[in-house]
Amino acid sequence: MRKLFQCLTFIILSSAFVYGQEKLEINTSKSELKWTGEYSFYFGGHNGTISFSEGHFIKTGDVISGGEFIIDMNSIVCLDIEDEEGNASLVDHLKHEDFFEVENFPTAKLVITNVKYHDQTNMKISADLTIKGITLPINFQAKVDYDKQQMTTKFKIDRQRWGIDYNSKIRDGAIADGIGFEVTLSL
Repeated sequence: MRKLFQCLTFIILSSAFVYGQEKLEINTSKSELKWTGEYSFYFGGHNGTISFSEGHFIKTGDVISGGEFIIDMNSIVCLDIEDEEGNASLVDHLKHEDFFEVENFPTAKLVITNVKYHDQTNMKISADLTIKGITLPINFQAKVDYDKQQMTTKFKIDRQRWGIDYNSKIRDGAIADGIGFEVTLSL
């Protein structure tokens, strides 16, 4: 009986060692989060960036299996409006309660809850996205490049699900509900 217990203990400890998890911090200065907001019935829209304040992947064995990323909503930048006053006006408006309500919700968070690999580099990610204190599940495709130590993805969310509801009288005709994101997470 004692040998059986020792054998089981060895197997459990060996499995924990082989399948152990490692926390990999992202490099926030090399990581990038681009956003795009479009008009509903017109060509164009606006685009810019938001910075990560911190984040990490969870690596189990040789693959990414999870992660958590904090987004600094005060870092919203608009890249397509050259006029300083117009640019500042849009950024202030995006920080207003009709959009991201940054004064009350200075961060957003994405937590990877599941990763399903299609092959060695392509995967489907399930995650919980928190914006304005509202946490909802999302799914998206991503690609990992282990040589470059980075993951990339593109996806859209329906802003209204997170209470991002600009109250303009013409909002339904002017602003699309989808917000696009292009993300590069680098170690």
